[in-house]
Amino acid sequence: MMKWEQLLSAGRADFKKKSKASQEQYRSEFERDYDRIIFSAPFRNLQDKTQVFPLPELDFVHTRLTHSLEVSSVGRSLGKSAGEYLLEKYPELNQRGVGSSDIGAIVAAAALTHDIGNPPFGHAGEDAISDFFKFHPSGQVWKTHLRKDEWEDMINFEGNAQGFRMLVDKDNGLQVCYATLAAFTKYPRPALIDQRDPDRRSQKKFGFFSNHLGVYQQLADMLGLSLSGQNSWHRHPLAFLVEAADDICYSIIDLEDGCTLGLVQLEEAIPLLAEIIGDKFQEEKLNSLKSSAQKLAILRAMAIGKLVEETVATFRLYEEAMLKGEFDQALTDCIPSADALEKITKLSVKKIYRSQPVLEKEAAGFQVLEGLLEVFSTALYNQYYDTQNFSGKDKSILRLLPETFKMNKEMQMPYILLRNLIDFISGMTDKYALSLYRKVKGIALPGT
Repeated sequence: MMKWEQLLSAGRADFKKKSKASQEQYRSEFERDYDRIIFSAPFRNLQDKTQVFPLPELDFVHTRLTHSLEVSSVGRSLGKSAGEYLLEKYPELNQRGVGSSDIGAIVAAAALTHDIGNPPFGHAGEDAISDFFKFHPSGQVWKTHLRKDEWEDMINFEGNAQGFRMLVDKDNGLQVCYATLAAFTKYPRPALIDQRDPDRRSQKKFGFFSNHLGVYQQLADMLGLSLSGQNSWHRHPLAFLVEAADDICYSIIDLEDGCTLGLVQLEEAIPLLAEIIGDKFQEEKLNSLKSSAQKLAILRAMAIGKLVEETVATFRLYEEAMLKGEFDQALTDCIPSADALEKITKLSVKKIYRSQPVLEKEAAGFQVLEGLLEVFSTALYNQYYDTQNFSGKDKSILRLLPETFKMNKEMQMPYILLRNLIDFISGMTDKYALSLYRKVKGIALPGT
């Protein structure tokens, strides 16, 4: 059984050396995590990455940045409220100097990074990277140079695992606290495992690439995370709150964006949100508001508030089962409003996620990422594995790689080459990816 005293360790996940706790008096270690993340370049780049609507032309449509800030805000509320319960139940945490604000800060920081590994063009970008290695000839040539577990990483690109890599990378990682990193990891397993249990939420996807298995093993040892199978672990209990914060926000906020863009009628959204709000919903008061934006804003706030209350109550109910590894579901699937959220999801899939503007721009995203991967991976392959075809064009293309793409001996290993190439491409903003694609394909020249 996992223990909260160990799970809330403030040790810092710098796996290169033994880290020392900060001597700062005005910030806890977990608050430092939040500040490190919010001032980092990868987080800043989320301002031009797709949430639902790729390359949004209107400033009121959410990007990954605004979504992440909102998820973090909800996560802090969930963590702080759950923390008050934990401190009451486990008074020894107080004696160790843990406060409810610390637990809120862990969830807030982990939630802030929950999309930090997502590539341009949203989930379509993840599929585009995976499909390149599955189906494109320029991607498939790498298969014979990789181990089975490494190839699984390539054909199943996962934003969560990319985010883990960005947090622990030995040169550029943020080295957040152990507890924050574990709360971030919703899927504590690599891509390739002997057997996946489809009934366990934590095994739905994977949370770290094969070369970080040892890092996660070290993290699990530090925090006392228990194994659920070979090379797979039970979630850190706070990861359930991070997931819930994301589920709450995208369900409600995507519906709000859909209404704002006219894809969903306000009359369709009101009863769905009212079902969540329950007795506090007042139709007369809502009708007294003049604009649709005002109506949506008040409904959104009330719905999120109710969902937070229900989620914390459900967390309290299953907290001990989480420590034993016996609970492995999404909290929002277990709350009283679960049916209402499912109705919102079905409407969003039909009218928002499969709307013409979204589908058209996702299709463009597939072309852009496939094109970038084809050009750069071919140049790298020719340089190291098909030297007779290494051309002047390839040399020119490779000069476009960032300075951090250093060609030392370790970098020339095929898996490391591809990992760093994917770092480069997945880290791009939507607009930069499109701009670079047009240039390397000769569609546009610099300055045009």
